[in-house]
Amino acid sequence: MARRGSSIGFMGRFGRSADLRQLDGALRTLDLHPALVPEGVKLTIANLLKDHFDADEPPAHAYAPAAALVAYCALGAEAFAAANGAEPAAGVERRIEAAIAAGAGHDADLVLLCLHAGLIQPAVVARFDLSVEEG
Repeated sequence: MARRGSSIGFMGRFGRSADLRQLDGALRTLDLHPALVPEGVKLTIANLLKDHFDADEPPAHAYAPAAALVAYCALGAEAFAAANGAEPAAGVERRIEAAIAAGAGHDADLVLLCLHAGLIQPAVVARFDLSVEEG
C-alpha cells in the first residue's frame, strides 16, 4: 500500500496537509518561524517522521522533538536557549551528541538534513565538529 503524501497546498485551492501544519506549529512553538525552513526540508522531515514511526500519519507527539532539533540547528545554541530555556537546549545537545556517537538514526538524519540544506548555524557545526563525509 502506498504511503499518503504530504501536501504544501496550491494557490489557496488545496490546503496544507495535517502533518505539515503540525510541523509548522511545532517550529513556531520553539521560536523558529516556519517560513525560515524551506518547504523541501519540511517535506523531508515529515517523510523521516513517517519512516521512523512506520505510519502515514506520525503521532502528534512526534513533531515537537523533531522541530526542537531543527530549531536548535537553525537558531544556534544561544538563540535557542534564550527562546526556550537552558534545559531544553541541553536536552537537544545531548540528542545531537548521542546521534554523533551512534552515527545513524532518526536524530542523525535530522542533523544531516540541516547540514545538507544549509539550515545550520556555523557555531553548531563547529561546536559538534560536524562534517559531511563523501564516501
